[in-house]
Amino acid sequence: MLDTIRWDTDLIRRYDLAGPRYTSYPTAVQFDGHVGTFDLFHALRDSRKALRPLSLYVHVPFCANICYYCACNKVITKDRGRAQPYLQRLEQEIQLIACHLDPAQKVEQLHFGGGTPTFLSHDELRQLMARLRKSFNLLDDDSGDYSIEIDPREADWSTMGLLRELGFNRVSIGLQDLDPAVQRAVNRLQSLEETRAVIEAARTLQFRSINIDLIYGLPRQTPENFAHTVDEVINLQPDRLSVFNYAHLPERFMPQRRINSDELPTPAQKLEMLQRTIEQLTAAGYRYIGMDHFALPDDELAIAQEESTLQRNFQGYTTHGHCDLIGLGVSAISQIGDLYCQNSSDLNQYQGALASAQLPTNRGLLCNPDDHVRRAVIQQLICRFNVEFADIEQAFNIDFCGYFGELWPQLQTMAEDGLIELDNQRITVLPAGRLLVRSVCMVFDAYLEQQQRQRFSRVI
Repeated sequence: MLDTIRWDTDLIRRYDLAGPRYTSYPTAVQFDGHVGTFDLFHALRDSRKALRPLSLYVHVPFCANICYYCACNKVITKDRGRAQPYLQRLEQEIQLIACHLDPAQKVEQLHFGGGTPTFLSHDELRQLMARLRKSFNLLDDDSGDYSIEIDPREADWSTMGLLRELGFNRVSIGLQDLDPAVQRAVNRLQSLEETRAVIEAARTLQFRSINIDLIYGLPRQTPENFAHTVDEVINLQPDRLSVFNYAHLPERFMPQRRINSDELPTPAQKLEMLQRTIEQLTAAGYRYIGMDHFALPDDELAIAQEESTLQRNFQGYTTHGHCDLIGLGVSAISQIGDLYCQNSSDLNQYQGALASAQLPTNRGLLCNPDDHVRRAVIQQLICRFNVEFADIEQAFNIDFCGYFGELWPQLQTMAEDGLIELDNQRITVLPAGRLLVRSVCMVFDAYLEQQQRQRFSRVI
């Protein structure tokens, strides 16, 4: 069993830098307009020839109400009728993509994100799932990981029953904070009772896994009131928890301009919130997976980490990193073999491209050999907390210490500071360094010095 994480305030203050979350390497910041539909078709052909299994991500951008902290690609509207023209274009995209794949390629993972996927009516959800089942090889035996993001204010027992009927077996529930003053400050009023009702429905209907999202660092939060939220969430006994650090970037995300920055907690208060949260969750039996994620010991993520099979992609930590990821909908990102590509993030451009029978791909990246090496190192660090040099050398026919020789001084400094243990065979992220694993990954990022650090959130 992996050691528990160790809190080291001095280390955190020194290495709490702004940097990528590494849902990919290279990160989406490197995507450009040189990648287009021809590259996507080529990658789909290779996927078809190799009969690789698939992971589907479907983006539903609509929300009825705006949450001021949100940095997602979304459309705020009370007009439920706006969903239908979007679904028509989404179904076109599904058909255009599916015809380049083999019906034998099984969809092991499916995720509906947003926005608020349950913004769609029951009939619209049925319509969309019917199109997906007609176009792709979705599993019928409940063995796939089919998940959907839930806003408890937009779901009830009948909605949960429908989702289970359609084949979903995992739910991720947005909660963020239970304190009414915090909820008012971010325009998301949501009672504990609403959340509990959805969770009870999911358990009764035998959903396999429940995840709850929390955010620390929101306006009017204090270490005391956030600890109360965490205690209440522990009582709900989710299988997984995501505890995100709020990144206040009002210059990039317009809704955040409605947040009063004077009401934000201080950096010291945020650190105390995180420390207390870790202590509470650890005492309740949760394991730290990494990158803000916690899971019960019998959860698939915790087991995969124990067995060194855990991976990471645009859907976060996953046991399906071997799948080709197909992103569908506005702003959705695909990862197919060596190709990353992203659809237009503008709803009108997305729908306009498909209205002209064109795929809405507008940027991306083709990985080069160096990207593959560094991606493998970063994956091992962020998922296993160690890198065995022999594994990388065998996979890529390189001498690890020679290939990364210029990084050795930085790594040695991290070793002297107690983040990592370093020798000629491996890098091991120590318990005091696990909260800061992004900082270790950043050493191996060949693009980072060319980027503006303010594009990223801080590590803690």
